[in-house]
Amino acid sequence: MIHAGAALAVPRRADTEGRRVLTVLLNAGIRFHKSCCGGPGYRPRTMREVRGRLAYARASGEPVARAPIRPELPRPARRSPRRDRAPHGG
Repeated sequence: MIHAGAALAVPRRADTEGRRVLTVLLNAGIRFHKSCCGGPGYRPRTMREVRGRLAYARASGEPVARAPIRPELPRPARRSPRRDRAPHGG
């Protein structure tokens, strides 16, 4: 058994995606303890959100247990448009 915290809201039995998300979060070491302001803070609700945050963790080196609970991911640095130059011919 895992002590997930008092603020855990278990998805309904029919919500298979919600249960998969919860499984990933619990296995990553994320818990649902109440904070001074109420609930546990941001937690992703869809696998798309989880995958994006895990990809960010791999790319940035941020710990896997911290990236999924970020409310927003930093925007990637914008790359300047590449200017293709035509070859000089004569």
